[in-house]
Amino acid sequence: MGEMQRYSICFKGLKNGHHEFRFAVDRSLFEEYESLEIKDGACEVVVEMERSEMQLMLEISISGYVVVECDRCLEDCRIPIDFTGVLPVKFSDEPHEYEGEVIWLLPGEESVDLKQYVYESIVLSLPYQRVHPEGECNPEMLERFRIVSEGEFEAIEKRAVSHEHNEGEWAKLAALREQMQAEEAQKKRPAEARTPEKKEK
Repeated sequence: MGEMQRYSICFKGLKNGHHEFRFAVDRSLFEEYESLEIKDGACEVVVEMERSEMQLMLEISISGYVVVECDRCLEDCRIPIDFTGVLPVKFSDEPHEYEGEVIWLLPGEESVDLKQYVYESIVLSLPYQRVHPEGECNPEMLERFRIVSEGEFEAIEKRAVSHEHNEGEWAKLAALREQMQAEEAQKKRPAEARTPEKKEK
C-alpha cells in the first residue's frame, strides 16, 4: 500500500506499476463543502493506481452511507453509497482547470488531491428519491405530510363544487327574499301616505 495524507496520494518515489490506497470519509468532508443535502456519512475509499511514465490511472471505489433528509417523512435516513469510477491523472507544463474527468498536474508535483473528486462522486451517486426503506418512516410525520391520492383529491374537489353550488342557491334565495321584502315595503308606503292625519281637538 502507498503512502498518503487525507484525500491526497503521494506518488513521489513510487515505482511504475500497481499501487493501492485506502482512506475514510466522514462528516468533516461534507461540512467543509457546506453541503445542504448531506448531514453526515461514513464511507471507505479504495484507490487502485497504475503508474506509468506519462500518467497515473486511478480506479476509485467508494462504499458506505450518507445521512440525508427523507423525502417522505423529512427525518434523517441513511442512503447507501456504492460508486466506482476511473480518473486519469496527466502531466502538462500548462495549467488546466479540473473538469471532473481528468486531473492535470505540473511535472514537478508530487501528490494528487482527490478530495473534490470524492465529494462530487458521492453527491452524484445519490438517488433521485431519498427515502427510508418501506415501513421505516416515522408514521406521525407521514400522517402530517401525507400525500392525497388522486381518488381522494377528486372527492374533495366534488365536495368543494357541491358546497359552492349550495352556497350559490342560498345566495339566490336570500336575494329573492330581500327583493320581496323591498316590494312589500314599497306597497305599504303609498297606503300610509294616503291615510289622513287625525286633527287635534
